[in-house]
Order: sequence, then C-alpha cells, then structure tokens
Amino acid sequence: MGEHVIEVRGLVKRYPDITAVDGIEFDVSRGQVFSLLGPNGAGKTTTVEILEGLRDPTAGEARVLGQDVRSGYRRIRERVGVLPQDFEPFDRLRPREAVTYWARLFDHDVSEEAVASIIETVGLSDRADTFALNLSGGEKRRLGIAMALVGQPDLLFLDEPTTGLDPGARRELWTLIGDLKKKGRTILLTTHYLDEAEQLADDVAIMNHGKIVAHGSPSALISQFGGGTTIVLAGAGRGGSQALTARGIAAELHGDDVFVHVPMAGQVRPMLAKLASIEIPLTEIYTKRSTLEDVFLKLVGARMEEGVLAA
Repeated sequence: MGEHVIEVRGLVKRYPDITAVDGIEFDVSRGQVFSLLGPNGAGKTTTVEILEGLRDPTAGEARVLGQDVRSGYRRIRERVGVLPQDFEPFDRLRPREAVTYWARLFDHDVSEEAVASIIETVGLSDRADTFALNLSGGEKRRLGIAMALVGQPDLLFLDEPTTGLDPGARRELWTLIGDLKKKGRTILLTTHYLDEAEQLADDVAIMNHGKIVAHGSPSALISQFGGGTTIVLAGAGRGGSQALTARGIAAELHGDDVFVHVPMAGQVRPMLAKLASIEIPLTEIYTKRSTLEDVFLKLVGARMEEGVLAA
C-alpha cells in the first residue's frame, strides 16, 4: 500500500432507483488532509460511509489502511476515528468522562494521563470537568474530535466539523485540524464551506452525480478551472454592464455589481485603465482572484452553502 492510507478503484454503489457512486477512483496519502466536496446527492456521503465500513460497495475496490472495506472492517475500525456530522455529546457527561467512556466502549485501555493528554490536544483542559450541555458549539465539536482521537487513530474522518459554528469558532477548529495534520494524522474532510477546503486540504475531489468531476490540489484546480483575475465594479448595476458591453468588454451582472474577468495577470492594469475611462456610476472598484468556490460553481453549476445549492 505504500504511503496511501486510502485507495479507491472503480467504486460503485447502486440502489434500485439510482447509482449513488459511479466508478470513482482516488488515493489519500499518509499525513494528508483530503477533502471530498459535492452538492447534496453527489455521492460523497455514500462514499465516506463505504470507507467507514457502514455500507458495502456494489462493485469496485476500496482499501483503508491496507484492508479491504468488505472484509477488514474490524481491523480498520481499530485504527480510525470518526466525527459524524450530527455529533452531539451526552449532556450530563463531562469531557473527561465522555472520552473515558468512549475509550472503554471500544475496548481501548487508556489511563487518566492519556485522557488528559487527548483533552489537552483539542484545547479543552480548562473545560474538562464542565457538563457537555454547558459547552459552546465549538467546544462540543472539539469534544467530538477528542473522542475520535481515542486509540491514537492513523486516520480521521471529519464530516462537516464546523457546520453551524460562528466564524471565530470555525477558525479555531481550522487551527486544531492543522495541528493534527502536523502531528502526522491523515484526515478525510467533508465540508460545505469551500473556503475551508481551500484553506485546509492538500488534495480535493469534487463529486457530482456520483462521479468525480475534478481532482487535485486547491491551487491546481483554481489554476486549471478558475485562473485569472476578476475586476468588480461594485454598484455599477445593469447600466454599467450595458455600457461595458457596448464597448466590447465582456461583463457579467451579479446583483448590483458588474464582474469583468481578466484571464492574464499582465492584462489587469490595462483593463483597469480602460474601465476608469468609462463613466459608470459605482461605489467601489476592486479585484479578486479566483477561488475554489468559483471552480465549484463552474463545474457543478451552483454554489454550495451549508448543505443546499444556490444558483
């Protein structure tokens, strides 16, 4: 298996009325954060559940930590940690108690010192004896990661770890995930926040209708499918869009803003000068680089926002 922690080849999952996963292939390397992205119904949840041993594939091969997911579930389970999207801790257990209980549930013999170390890893030492019902949303997600770390797993499945958190708590979780990576953990991350995947992931696979439509590092995908610079004329409106079109400048109207895409870096300054010479009422002009969200929009045809699609 070498340095590949996950290997997927020709994976298929069919149901009577739908093919949820349609012949996908990818690898996850050791020590990598790999992000699987896609709109609802794309097949990513089914893929992750197959890798976690919760569903059997219809065809193809999936190996996790060298074990076939069909026959090696018990051996896989001993070496992975899972944070499900709908994780909620037991309200009347404290973090110290929850981690200890989880360890015993899966026959892991952990000392008080080991439990304290896990809690410290996720930054909950000061809240180790606080009932879970009194923890903030971000602290509860940290506790979920702490429970997933029981047994010192080689691989972590983090399913929507920051859903519902405020921006500050999200950034704190990003730091924690980055720290876990630095310590050698391999992480498979699913998220509806494309900026999160762009910030954290070494490698990204975008799924749509059961297939992988793009695969690579965030920067490579942006370069391949995004690229260039967008000049935003804030507040220029439909009149501004029409004025630019009349002068042969391709413009897109987004709400009350006008976007002008410049594919080559060397063309940005000349285009800015050209736009400045055209009298258009606006509130602001600025540039923005392409993002993973732009790539997703181009490939999937919609924006992804916390589990729903926005055209």
